[in-house]
Amino acid sequence: MDQLPVLLGVGGIVLLASVVAVRVSVRLGLPSLLLYLGIGVLLGEAGFGIRFENPELTQSLGIAALVLILTEGGLTTRWQAVKPALGPGLALSTVAVVVSVAVTGSALHWLLGLDWQLALLWGAVLASTDAAAVFSVLRTAGVGKRLVGMLELESGLNDAPAYIAVVVLAAGSTVDWTLPLLVVYELAAGLVIGLLLGWLGALALRRAALPATGLYPLATVSVCVLAFSSGQLAHASGLLATYVAGLVLGNSRLPHRSDTLSFAEGLGWLAQIGLFVLLGLFASPSRLLETLVPGLVAGAVVLLLARPLSVLLSMLPFRVPWREQVFLSWAGLRGAVPIVLAMIPLSQGVPGAQRLVDAVFVLVIVLTLLQGATLSPLARVLGLTRGTEPKEIEVDSAPLDELGAELLQVRIQAGSRLHGVYLSELRLPVDATVSLVVRDGAGFTPQKTSRLQEHDQLLVVTTERARAATERRLRAVDRAGRLARWKGESGH
Repeated sequence: MDQLPVLLGVGGIVLLASVVAVRVSVRLGLPSLLLYLGIGVLLGEAGFGIRFENPELTQSLGIAALVLILTEGGLTTRWQAVKPALGPGLALSTVAVVVSVAVTGSALHWLLGLDWQLALLWGAVLASTDAAAVFSVLRTAGVGKRLVGMLELESGLNDAPAYIAVVVLAAGSTVDWTLPLLVVYELAAGLVIGLLLGWLGALALRRAALPATGLYPLATVSVCVLAFSSGQLAHASGLLATYVAGLVLGNSRLPHRSDTLSFAEGLGWLAQIGLFVLLGLFASPSRLLETLVPGLVAGAVVLLLARPLSVLLSMLPFRVPWREQVFLSWAGLRGAVPIVLAMIPLSQGVPGAQRLVDAVFVLVIVLTLLQGATLSPLARVLGLTRGTEPKEIEVDSAPLDELGAELLQVRIQAGSRLHGVYLSELRLPVDATVSLVVRDGAGFTPQKTSRLQEHDQLLVVTTERARAATERRLRAVDRAGRLARWKGESGH
């Protein structure tokens, strides 16, 4: 207990520094994971001297963080945006993974002299791209929606087959004709579990009458975590089940959907920050220098050979233009996922696994710096930017905060004296207005002559200064009707 205030204080400082790092990384056009890793290294043995050398705990916490990151990715992915890229996205997350494992493993077996099992293990670890790394850079690239949809689906789905490949190779399982059947089962079962739990979760949340708004985001995230647990217990892909469940929930008519998405986004950021800082804390700079050459060799193989070839072969049926294929090849950023996957063989005591972990650290840092800094210029050179295309607006509470305004939701209950009141008779403060009325599932913009009814839902936009007076006026009319002031009702 004596150390608790110190630990909480350090945690708060690290979290605040990481939040500030997001703004810095956006200005630099680089994924924030590099800054998070730097914070972890600074706290570690080379900086403040905190020693953390537990690969089993790192793996467990890493997988837990990936579950939350995939949950946020699924919930915030709009189906209509990724639907046109469904075929190429699925090919990139399956066929491209297989090609990348084979090409990377073969090249490293020849270049680094690794035995076949360890070489293929390197290939499996490096086959997965990272959603957080990719999209923090894509936000400023300005490429078309189809390309973004391909990369979004790939980064959300390819963790599952890469994870399966790493587990199989780390366990030293015999590779025979049953292995493809096992992989197909795990992916298919994970897909079914994710679809089922996502559908059931959305159905239950729409019918539930929870006592507090904040419980809906918690329940939604819990469904996605349950999907991971169910998938793993069924010997299926829990990671795929998590992402699919989040995708189904995020595209359903959930109550308090905006609150849920905001909560999931914050939780995803917290998971990313905690994961990258933890991985940086686990890293040892002295060991990283020793694996600099193998890491650079592996990075060159992935970037210049395995990734382009996997994109080329997986895109053959879809006639993707060569310019887009070049961009897809360069946009396959590696982030936290390969590092977490590398922890699996290390925790199982696979010979040479420590070298793999250290090399992956080097590779992630180098490739992120190289690809992150050149992705936007490459898009412009290839003519893939859409400078004249209007960008989709962001719907969030931040604009209201910037305006010093707030959004109130009002439900007119049965028996309320608001029933029958004309909008002009509400006489709200000057800084408040009723912007939308939802009646019988349909919304309309009210006029002064619009008459309120029982069970209506109102959206009232008000400034912070006028909020209290607006709430008092609505309560007064609710209790005493349009003549509330004459009847002495103030709404307090």
